[in-house]
Amino acid sequence: MTSIAQIIVAAGKGARIGGDTPKQYQKVAGKALLEWTLDAVYAAPQITNYVLVVAPNDSLIADIAPKYPNLQLATGGATRTASVKAGLDALKDIAPNHVLIHDGARPFASEALISEIISALESAPAAVPTLPIADAIKTLTGESVDREALRRVQTPQGFDYAKIFAAFEALPEGESFADDIAIAQRAGLEITFTQGDENNFKVTYPADFAKAEMMLKTEDYIATGTGYDVHRFTKGDVLWLCGVPIECGFTLLGHSDADAGLHALTDAILGALAFGDIGDHFPPSDPQWKGASSDKFLSYAIEKIKERGGALQHVDVTLICEKPKIKPHREAMRARIAALCELPLIRVSVKATTTEKLGFTGRAEGLAAQAAATIKLPA
Repeated sequence: MTSIAQIIVAAGKGARIGGDTPKQYQKVAGKALLEWTLDAVYAAPQITNYVLVVAPNDSLIADIAPKYPNLQLATGGATRTASVKAGLDALKDIAPNHVLIHDGARPFASEALISEIISALESAPAAVPTLPIADAIKTLTGESVDREALRRVQTPQGFDYAKIFAAFEALPEGESFADDIAIAQRAGLEITFTQGDENNFKVTYPADFAKAEMMLKTEDYIATGTGYDVHRFTKGDVLWLCGVPIECGFTLLGHSDADAGLHALTDAILGALAFGDIGDHFPPSDPQWKGASSDKFLSYAIEKIKERGGALQHVDVTLICEKPKIKPHREAMRARIAALCELPLIRVSVKATTTEKLGFTGRAEGLAAQAAATIKLPA
């Protein structure tokens, strides 16, 4: 079976990007740029071993490396050529048939691009992805250059491991090259050119980060959940509804404070998250929730939104009852829900209706509440 190793070179400082953090560790779409690159090369099923070349005393890799199985770390040198040599040295005991060498700042190497390089290595000692040049080319003195004779070169570049290792071993000490294909050519290796990918660009300048962010950002989607709750009336002085105490000479019967409005809203949020219902998380059989304020239930649901990386967009609560009168308390209810949900007031709706004297609410035996919640979530 052919063994294929992958070297990822990430020992540079990325000075052209600026900032104190090396560019491979700067965040793009919520993750370090290097993580996106590792995700890309790990998606290629043919690769059996991985070597990541990092700078001496690199402490930032400690949080990333454990996420990737079978990832060997090597310490790079002062130049790209020295760093690649360190990666090749790290593979000496394994001695794979082929090796791919990739820039740590190229997060868009597709599985198809990698597979084409690997296929080319079946009949050639070196393979490199290239792209044609669409623009006219001029020298700085204005002379035209035949663009048909030129190609843009990308990574990963693939090689017969033994041959590229020998080519690096033969280099005079301190000699440096812009890429690995130049070293293969110096050693007389035949080069096969494969099809590159316009998306497989190297993040080099600040504007490249903005482009990568747009390409990597996961599309959000909108989730809507609904909730419904019912409680009967019983003797008491204060009734809690949508987080507001109403002194009406009766109350709602329930294990907690029986706030049907907040219960319905909590269920709506949990439903949008596909996270069960309020009884799954706060069972009425659990004595710790006896008499509990329903604020706690709603706040719990809000925290679950944050854990998913989502954002609550809008809530709508409908109270169904003959009594108590809701209108005098509606704005206080909206304000309380807005505070609990961390929403502007304009995104909180509370309204009331009756059932025209029909059913248990029409007979004033209790009240019902229904709610809808709209949440933006990452895909």
